[in-house]
Amino acid sequence: MQFEIKIQLSNMFQHETQVRVRYSETDKMGYIYYGVYPQYFEVGRAEAVRAIGLTYRQLEDDYGILMPVMSMEVRYVRSAHYDDLLTLKTTLNELPTDQIVFHTDIYNENNKLICGGRIRLAFVEDKTKKRCPAPDDLINKLKPWFE
Repeated sequence: MQFEIKIQLSNMFQHETQVRVRYSETDKMGYIYYGVYPQYFEVGRAEAVRAIGLTYRQLEDDYGILMPVMSMEVRYVRSAHYDDLLTLKTTLNELPTDQIVFHTDIYNENNKLICGGRIRLAFVEDKTKKRCPAPDDLINKLKPWFE
């Protein structure tokens, strides 16, 4: 009997961008204040969307779509300090439906994990404030990473 083993790597979209820690983002101990990380997650999301050829502004202005945060999970691993250059690695593990889930891991210059988060956003029509499906243009721009 012969067995065939197939390994399928999960398809996903990944994007990286960098931020440098500003002095105003640190606390009295010299660490990044924990409340700053959600702002970094937002930078990662916005730049990931920009990388596929869209912007949050276009989604709002051209498509009438808002993307409120439904939930956010954060795990803090180690500290980062003023002037550290951080790499934000943002991943989409699945195509959006009526929601989109971004996973962002933040690494220091030594490629050590600092913090990670999972942020779930809904798609909402600006005029009605009701949930709606993800815009077709967004899905079509992401599809090549999931085929």
